[in-house]
Amino acid sequence: MPITYVDPRGEVADLDEPYGLGIDLREGAPAIGLLANGFPDSGPFMDIVGEALAAVLPGAEIRRFDKPNASAPASEELVKEIAEGCVAAVAAYGH
Repeated sequence: MPITYVDPRGEVADLDEPYGLGIDLREGAPAIGLLANGFPDSGPFMDIVGEALAAVLPGAEIRRFDKPNASAPASEELVKEIAEGCVAAVAAYGH
């Protein structure tokens, strides 16, 4: 009896679509918020993310925000501050 090899990879049903932003971050001097999630080292990690964003968006204002505790949601005041002061936000997730 011959050995049959089966390729375990499935077929791709959908084509990949590029992700588009609702705003053009290259225009003007957008304020981009970075929210550290409260886990140890999330602040320094978001600083590195901010440096990377600043390298590709030299006119952007990078604003860092911190949750005081990883297990609690961001306060309404913090979310309001980010929403009113930034055109985009990046939130750390996990640890």
